Amino acid sequence: MKMLKIATSVAVAGTLATSAFAEDREGWPSNLTIGTGSQGGTYFGYGSGFATMVGEALDVTASVEITGGPVQNVTLVETGEHNMGFVTMGPAYEAWTGKSKLMPGFEHKKIRALFPMYQTPLQAAVLASSGIKSFADLEGKRVGVGPAGGTSGTYWPRYFKAAGMDVTIRNAGGSDTAGQLKDGLIDAFVYAAGLPTGAYSQLRLKTM
Repeated sequence: MKMLKIATSVAVAGTLATSAFAEDREGWPSNLTIGTGSQGGTYFGYGSGFATMVGEALDVTASVEITGGPVQNVTLVETGEHNMGFVTMGPAYEAWTGKSKLMPGFEHKKIRALFPMYQTPLQAAVLASSGIKSFADLEGKRVGVGPAGGTSGTYWPRYFKAAGMDVTIRNAGGSDTAGQLKDGLIDAFVYAAGLPTGAYSQLRLKTM
């Protein structure tokens, strides 16, 4: 199935000095914690490489943590539990305006966008044996959308609602959702992640 639309990903941070050339390191953290997403998603792989690069450039210890995705990441940064986190603009804007599902009514005004990461395609996968040929065929089906606080878990349920479709939403990490599809526990796996998407690569290997 083809891509539907594109979202843009950014990293966000609270109070963090990022210049590799700064001589005055007073107030710099001794280590950096970066919120990513579930295994099988792009955030985790991207974050691991980014942490290595930042650690080497700034001579600090940088580590990544598996999280529920952007909805959680933006709040972890706002509250100071993480130094940085990867988000998509929808969840970030909702948190900024006090509409976060995790902390409703609390405006996340400490966060700052650092840089755009990549475009995020919305994707869908089914087994060849499923008989599903179009999005309309997902009506009444069990559909895995990734973690509830992830990009997929944010956008896909809204897509189905806007389209007037009745589907049973299932939430799990990217790799787990791929496994559920392979095992016949769900009928489709719809996702939103950068390319290449680890969970889809995993699914391809499992079904070849």
